[in-house]
Amino acid sequence: MSAKHAQALRKRKGGKEKEGGTIGKEEEFKNQGAQNQGNADSKPTHLVNDSEEAGGHGDGDKKPARKRFNRDGLLTPSDMSSDEDDEYPPREPRTYFLCLCLFSLASLLTRLYNIELPQHVCWDETHFGKMGSWYINRTFFFDVHPPLGKMLIGLAGVTTGYDGSFPFAKPGDEYGGTNYVGMRVFCATCGAMLVPVSFKVVWVLTHSIVAAIFAACLILFDVGTITLSRHILLDPILLVFIIMATYSSVKFKLYQNRPFSFSWWGWLAVTGVFLSCSIGVKFVGLFVIVLVGLTTAYDLWELLGNQALSMVEVVKHLAARALCLIVLPVIGYMIIFAVHFNVLSLSGNGDGFYSSAFQSSLVGNKLYNVSMPENIAYGSSITLKQRRTGGAYLHSHWHLYPEEHPPKQQQVTTYSHKDENNVWRFKPADREASISEQPQLVRSGDMIRLEHVITKRNLHSHKEPAPLSKRHFQVSGYGQNGTGDSNDVWVIEVVGSPRGTPIQTVRSRLRIIHYFVKCALYSHDKKLPKWGWEQLEASCNPNAKDSNALWSVEEVHDSRLPNVSFEVYSPSFVEKFLESHAVMTQGNSGLKPKEGEITSRPWQWPINYRGQIFSAKDHRIYLLGNPVIFWGLLVIKAMFLVFFVIHRIKLKRGIQVPEPIRVYNDKMFRSCWWLLLGWGLHYVPFWFMGRVLYFHHYFPAFLYSAMFGGVMLDYLITRFCLILPENWAVKVFPWLLVLVILVLAGSFYLFHPLTFGAAGPMAIEEGSVMSGLKWMDSWDI
Repeated sequence: MSAKHAQALRKRKGGKEKEGGTIGKEEEFKNQGAQNQGNADSKPTHLVNDSEEAGGHGDGDKKPARKRFNRDGLLTPSDMSSDEDDEYPPREPRTYFLCLCLFSLASLLTRLYNIELPQHVCWDETHFGKMGSWYINRTFFFDVHPPLGKMLIGLAGVTTGYDGSFPFAKPGDEYGGTNYVGMRVFCATCGAMLVPVSFKVVWVLTHSIVAAIFAACLILFDVGTITLSRHILLDPILLVFIIMATYSSVKFKLYQNRPFSFSWWGWLAVTGVFLSCSIGVKFVGLFVIVLVGLTTAYDLWELLGNQALSMVEVVKHLAARALCLIVLPVIGYMIIFAVHFNVLSLSGNGDGFYSSAFQSSLVGNKLYNVSMPENIAYGSSITLKQRRTGGAYLHSHWHLYPEEHPPKQQQVTTYSHKDENNVWRFKPADREASISEQPQLVRSGDMIRLEHVITKRNLHSHKEPAPLSKRHFQVSGYGQNGTGDSNDVWVIEVVGSPRGTPIQTVRSRLRIIHYFVKCALYSHDKKLPKWGWEQLEASCNPNAKDSNALWSVEEVHDSRLPNVSFEVYSPSFVEKFLESHAVMTQGNSGLKPKEGEITSRPWQWPINYRGQIFSAKDHRIYLLGNPVIFWGLLVIKAMFLVFFVIHRIKLKRGIQVPEPIRVYNDKMFRSCWWLLLGWGLHYVPFWFMGRVLYFHHYFPAFLYSAMFGGVMLDYLITRFCLILPENWAVKVFPWLLVLVILVLAGSFYLFHPLTFGAAGPMAIEEGSVMSGLKWMDSWDI
């Protein structure tokens, strides 16, 4: 191993063997720098063609050196290679495959060790395990994320013997005899792939085994990445698709000197597939799409400037990328939803988040293949649903508004789930309506009352402020046995239809205006406190023309009226696809922290300020990044900026930099900036999000940070060794490599109980396995 490192170091240092000894590194660089300096002003050295290069050496009787393309497919003087390097893309050495196998094995062992523990539900397993069960049972539900990850969890469960019967009610529930391990193993396998694939990404970027080893170690020994991988979560599935999309995109760039070849097309298409899979798990996958998109735009710009290519060739390149990186991912993404709709064909608890037409396609829903009255009469029992994306049902219950919201009448809210408390009865404003009398249709412009069927109180409003929207008026339930006062009177209008138009089920867009206050019945996404059961606020909006003050009648029960088939309302696939995204987007923006819930902010993530409790029982698990790795990466980022600024100042001031060092710096800095772009795209957008955030949202960005750290560690060690005498450098280099790996492995050993489970006292107490390791007061360990 030391001989190989010595040989690699000599190549990096550009040493030459001459008669009688070896020229020192600095002298060699100075000689090469002086030789190249004369051409520096007239021609950029990284764009040298064959004829210019042959003439530039001045030794016409010598055979020209073989040339190798660099990462960008351009010829560089420093990339002159011997016969052993005369392949492009370069063939991986045996050390590469040995390291790849070792990292794959180590990653599997750390992710799968005691995977069955703890034998109870941990943190968000209560959500994603439950959703996997719903896929197995084909029961429709609502979630803020696209469906691919949850479908894969369900598939992993059903193929490993899980029957979808466990309720996943809350964290801490014992699994008992449930066959849950298969789903954990699937997620752990996805997490295990991160290490070898990151190794391959860094190798393709730098062709440095050392940089690839460091990058893989930073991910292998991070306890936070392991913790996320060992539970039934979407995160390991998302991360593996992101890293695969990254790998396939950089692998594609290796073949840019062989455009339209089978490998070129293959890696371009594979990139598109993994992009669709990434966003098919979580919308965070959009960030890797942006990364690949920016890289592709830059490549096309470079191709446009290549005058050796005709415009026809440039257009062919553009069309190929549009086909594989836009059309293919869109088709793949839509196929994911087509499978999702086909599998979840049965009515479930998520129906109420969607429109009446959407619900009519779900088997078992009251609107599926149902016949009901087309119109509404006085005395009909109905449900009212707000006509907006994710609109809820008008709802009431026996509970009263608290004293701070006088006059302490019955609460009226909106509720997304179907419930008997959503049922109301139409009555005329001036009399009671009997179900036995001849039906009289409700028409646009009628003065009406709405009686809550369960509590027998009327929909009521007055000039008291609403609980949350202080510029709106309170809506309440008032009266006894259907008898109230004049503030129970409303005027119903069918938007876009003349006065006297009969109200139609589902189709009519209704505006319900208070007769005296002149405000419109309204609701939005603001949730009431616990006294309102965290249901949505209903209010009376003085702006009666507000687009969200529209309602429709969803269900009608009246034996006096003729029924019509509801199949006519069933939406197409495209309509369901678009509505699903509107509902998911609204659901994401409406995610707010629950009372007492531990959340975090983006500024806390890179400094590892606070983690997340996964299990608080005797088998304690805590999601926290390895502090040595997280804080080390911060230091490395600072050092990168220092070295980069120094490098640019030297070039700007015309300070003589030996050509091999300049080319090496350019290659490493280019790789670092690209990885930093990936880190920034997956991190910075969270600063502008209003939704609730958790520490685990940082880990896609952490992957790029770790790969960046691997490249920079290699660079720092190499530059340090270059200032040493060559005989020292050859000995020091492998020891520094081993030292870094030992430090990372040692830090993993210190903090591994956070991942695999800790029992007994907390870290601040005597006898704790984590004694002395609570380095920040904000850590709950």
